Amino acid sequence: MTGGSTIRGTRIGGGSMGEIERGESAPRQQVDYWCDNGHHVRPSFALDAQVPDVWDCPRCGLPAGRDADNPPEPRRHEPYKSHLAYVQERRSDSDGMAILDEALTKLKERRGR
Repeated sequence: MTGGSTIRGTRIGGGSMGEIERGESAPRQQVDYWCDNGHHVRPSFALDAQVPDVWDCPRCGLPAGRDADNPPEPRRHEPYKSHLAYVQERRSDSDGMAILDEALTKLKERRGR
């Protein structure tokens, strides 16, 4: 007899037993989606699941809709804005100077000047 490291009854890489181990699969439906580039996507959903109106195309990343003749518009991407850009949108230069003057006055009072 050889060493006790042999696995008996299975082979390495053998897949699962299928429905015997996992149980039966839920009934499914396939839904068609088309993106603006003409790609066709067909994901599966459970019959009782709520089917989304828009699905991301796995080929190009654009939104895909259920109407082949009228795919949804591509999303508009805002360019990256720095923190300073957002602050400048909220405040005018005069507001910024007023806040700076107030902060400098408080700092001078704390230092005893």
